[in-house]
Amino acid sequence: MIISIASGKGGTGKTTVAVNLALSLSNVQLLDCDVEEPNSHIFLKPEINDVTSACTLVPVIDHDLCDYCGKCAAACEYNAIVVLPTQVMVFSELCHGCGLCSMVCPQDAISEETREIGVIKTGRSGDNIELVYGLLNIGEIMAAPLIDHVKEAISPEKTVIIDAPPGTACPVIAAISDSDYCILVTEPTPFGLYDLKLIVEVLKVLKIPSGVVINKAGIGNQDVYDYCKEEKIPILLKIPYDKKIAEYYSEGTPFVNTIPEWKNRFAEMIDEIGGES
Repeated sequence: MIISIASGKGGTGKTTVAVNLALSLSNVQLLDCDVEEPNSHIFLKPEINDVTSACTLVPVIDHDLCDYCGKCAAACEYNAIVVLPTQVMVFSELCHGCGLCSMVCPQDAISEETREIGVIKTGRSGDNIELVYGLLNIGEIMAAPLIDHVKEAISPEKTVIIDAPPGTACPVIAAISDSDYCILVTEPTPFGLYDLKLIVEVLKVLKIPSGVVINKAGIGNQDVYDYCKEEKIPILLKIPYDKKIAEYYSEGTPFVNTIPEWKNRFAEMIDEIGGES
């Protein structure tokens, strides 16, 4: 199975769930797709054995052939090309690498070249976990292309866990698309509920089944629980608001390594997901 872990907001505990879940299973591949700020490696401390450059394609204008007709700029949905009377300006940071501009150019004046947007690191943590994560170059404004590169490493022979970015924007869609199941991590607070509702609506559009893990259970109120009941979203696990768990997190220690009974709880959660799907 490919299991993505998402939430509508940051700081709910996606990485906590992803890392501890990975440590509770065997033959696991963890993809950290929060490429703007990956942090699964801080907890898993992998031995990195491969670092590769990740690139996207950007247009290059041959000014000897270009007649400045403007068709490329008109076709670009992202305003990455501006055509002036005697000049063509390409804003590579806005380019999505779709290649449409070169297809519509009547003079064949547009070719493409690669531009590095980040790196992909692959390593192993212990005997069971393969970790793959992307690291976006500073100043890059689009994370989705790098996330797509990270997901190219998905192994069909492993249980794949995808640690998605926070929010509901394009990077999240890129990360969770094609998942068999999505675990939504939230907290029982008004902010947690508001953003949970947003990501639930996204999953309805994508038609990905989901369940909820409530982190910091014990604080806040019952609104999150009532919402899950109304929407018929199963609550898969409750992680208590516990000082010890917070201390282990601050030390970079996954709490399943120090509280062994939680390994069984995470493993049982996957059994429940497998039964649902």
